[in-house]
Amino acid sequence: MISQKAKYSLRALIALAAAGPGQSLQIAAIAQAQSIPKKFLEQILLDLKHHGIVMSRRGKGGGYFLLRAASEVTFGEVLRIIDGPIAPLPCLSKIAYRRCDDCVSEANCEVRNVFARVAEATRGILDKTSIADALLTAPAEAIRHFAI
Repeated sequence: MISQKAKYSLRALIALAAAGPGQSLQIAAIAQAQSIPKKFLEQILLDLKHHGIVMSRRGKGGGYFLLRAASEVTFGEVLRIIDGPIAPLPCLSKIAYRRCDDCVSEANCEVRNVFARVAEATRGILDKTSIADALLTAPAEAIRHFAI
């Protein structure tokens, strides 16, 4: 299960993508439109800024905007930034591998073998699905909800 912070992060990025390339949105507008607590959204956007996903602009017309194209930011990347490893077992993680304490043999572990398929399928979807893809598959009324 993803955290509420990850869900809010994805919704904020989709809202920024719906605004259009180079268009900035103010935190208050995103927070209100997406029902995200403003202070929490500030922290989320700072995290995403530190990871090169968004940038902020001061002054008139300022706010946050996507630093990279929405098609280049994947759900997998965002989830790893916000929640950490996606793998269901530490011995399957690509970014935080750790052998399971009770493991005798990874190659012969029935549990690992099943969850390896789950992890591969999950990565296959999350690492190939971009923020732009989410907008393409959203119903028209949802896009209006994201466009502020």
